[in-house]
Amino acid sequence: MSPLKTPLAPWTDSTLPLLARGYAWLPDRMRATRGGPVRTRLLGRPAIALRGPAAIGFFYDERHIRRASALPDPVLDTLFGQGAVHTLDGDAHRARKAMFLALLKDGAGVAALAEHVALQWSEAVTDWDGGRRVVLFDETARILARSVCTWTGLGLSDGDTRQMAEDCTAMVDGFATLGARHWRARAARARQEEALAALVRAAREGEEPAGDSGTAFETVTWHRDTDGRLLDPHTAAVELLNIIRPTVAIAWFAAFAAHALHRWPAHRELLRKDTEGQYARAFAHEVRRFYPFAPFVGGLAATDLTWQGEAIAKDTLVLLDLYGHNHDPERWDAPYRFDPQRFAGREPGADELIPQGGGDPARGHRCPGEDITVAVLATFAAELAALDFDVPEQDLSIPLSRVPTRPRSGFVLTAARSGVSG
Repeated sequence: MSPLKTPLAPWTDSTLPLLARGYAWLPDRMRATRGGPVRTRLLGRPAIALRGPAAIGFFYDERHIRRASALPDPVLDTLFGQGAVHTLDGDAHRARKAMFLALLKDGAGVAALAEHVALQWSEAVTDWDGGRRVVLFDETARILARSVCTWTGLGLSDGDTRQMAEDCTAMVDGFATLGARHWRARAARARQEEALAALVRAAREGEEPAGDSGTAFETVTWHRDTDGRLLDPHTAAVELLNIIRPTVAIAWFAAFAAHALHRWPAHRELLRKDTEGQYARAFAHEVRRFYPFAPFVGGLAATDLTWQGEAIAKDTLVLLDLYGHNHDPERWDAPYRFDPQRFAGREPGADELIPQGGGDPARGHRCPGEDITVAVLATFAAELAALDFDVPEQDLSIPLSRVPTRPRSGFVLTAARSGVSG
């Protein structure tokens, strides 16, 4: 294998530029190479960034990329948790992943969670009448927390569920930054891991009911890994949060959906006329494509590799550009135009739309909860379109330098009234 023609110098580290520029950092670097690989350093480690359909297959091939030791502790201690499924490879990963997939088999689990969300939304909206100012992002996070905790089988009090919503949003909000946001995220994860681990221990000791048969709480509590052992309570808590946290994180997409309906109001009427939910799904897919969520995913080269003639040494950090892929003019017509018609009457191909990763969710590291995100977001889109509300003056800018980002105001509604007007 040929060595690099020009070794990377220490001052080429891009950690600070990444933190400063956020979502724009990697696409800008990709444009400079006309979509070719980008070599740099992150956190002092040699890194290479890839993009495109062939890169997706390359990245999700376990012979090429491994996840063990790839995620830095600051990300594990905030977003995913130590010992999470995201840190596993091979048979260990597939066995743990099967636990999550079993909860969603045949689409029944997804549909049940979406029904919980619709019910909780209806109950919440009744309190919004009369001109009350509602920060949609915050309210949606609480709706999602109540819904997923009920669906998971956790018997949490209203106060505990509200704390769960706040903590899960803090975990997501603080994983990719320094300072106060990061430390709030760490504290939030530690608090919820301790609480959920206590519930797991109590269920195993018979102090509390283990939950209804077949619930996510019961499944995770009694799951055995490839070694035949139950997950230790901490790891069980981590994986329960890896069901709850990403569901609460749909609040980011809900705020984006409201932003899209406000900016392009013609979609409200199309959603209101959508009796079969097809346009709502197309709208949900376009929200996930158009708006920024995860900038990229990463892993470590499992061995010395070659990518399109480029040498990649073992243990190099390999990044897959998600945000750039979803806005690549070679893949999308007018990629910065919001247009749900791209997905009218069809579902996107496996590696066509990758806001939550690519590849096969059953065998690889693609998010197994992607179907939940689409179903729940489609539900929110339809409910928002059927809601008569005013949007007061506020800062609706979406800073690309902030990861994760959202409308600065959280999207404030006033004078919300349920039902279609007119």
